[in-house]
Amino acid sequence: MITKDYLKVLEKIAIRIQDGSINWVVTGSLGMGLQGIPVQVHDIDIQTDEYGAYEIEHRLAEYVVQPVCYLVSERIRSHFGALEIDGIKVEIMGDIQKHLGDESWEEPVNVEQHMRWVEVEGMRIPVLSLEYEYQAYLKLGRSEKAEMLRQWLKQTKVG
Repeated sequence: MITKDYLKVLEKIAIRIQDGSINWVVTGSLGMGLQGIPVQVHDIDIQTDEYGAYEIEHRLAEYVVQPVCYLVSERIRSHFGALEIDGIKVEIMGDIQKHLGDESWEEPVNVEQHMRWVEVEGMRIPVLSLEYEYQAYLKLGRSEKAEMLRQWLKQTKVG
C-alpha cells in the first residue's frame, strides 16, 4: 500500500530530477506498488547510472545521509547513496551490477531498456518493468520476491 507520505516525497524527487538529463527509475517495493502489486512500501529505491547517482545526490544535497560512493558486496555492486526526505529513506543506486556466480559481473543495468511509465497523482513516473524485476530477484537469489512477481505476472497475463 502506497501512502500519501511516499507520494509526496516521490513528487519532491521527481520535480528535481525529471528534466530529462538523468536516466532514472523507481524500483523495489514502491516500483511494484506503482504498477499495482499490493506490497508494503518501506523506502524509495531509485536506480540510475553512475552519472545519475551523483547528479541526484547533488540536486537533493540537503537530504543526503550517506554520500554516493562505489560499494561492492558479495552479490551486487553500484554507486550507492542514501537520502532522508520527510522521514522517508531514499536509496540511490547507480550502474548496478549483479555477480554472476563465477568470477564475473554482469554489465551495468541500462535502466532505459527496462523502463515503463506509470501515472499517479498527476505525476508521470518511470519504473522498472516487473518482468525485469523478476529476473533481477532471481539472479540475486531472492526467490520469495521472485516467486511473488512470477505469480503476479502470470495472473495479470491470464486476466
